[in-house]
Amino acid sequence: MVMRWKRMREGAQAPQRQTEGSAGFDLQACVEAPVTLQPGDSYQFPTGIACEIPRGCVGLIFTRSGLGIKKGVAVRNGVGVIDSDYRGELHVGLANFSSQAYTVSPGERVAQLVIVPICLPQLEEAEELSATARGEGGFGSTGR
Repeated sequence: MVMRWKRMREGAQAPQRQTEGSAGFDLQACVEAPVTLQPGDSYQFPTGIACEIPRGCVGLIFTRSGLGIKKGVAVRNGVGVIDSDYRGELHVGLANFSSQAYTVSPGERVAQLVIVPICLPQLEEAEELSATARGEGGFGSTGR
């Protein structure tokens, strides 16, 4: 499988996996100057790249664990979704959930892009759904 990418801004870096076993490609902030996120602030960082997500897959943008756990800075909407037919520049919305200011430097790795196969079922409206042991039991209904 091949994922093509295109440089959209000068200074943009290719998405990179850091090790052979890495699931995600690191995405870097393509900004001209450092951006400081005060506690509670958020900012949409351009990556300077566009990607051709393989058909039958989705690109998911996740928080880098070190940034989220150590610094309290995470992807603002939880997980970003990049559809396979999107060809525009990728952006990463980060929010500072910590009590300390955090500065993102140009070229800093700000998120990771994971490519995942997806299932696209046909939708069919039904009068009833099949029965299960859980039924309509919601949050906490399994006793765990």
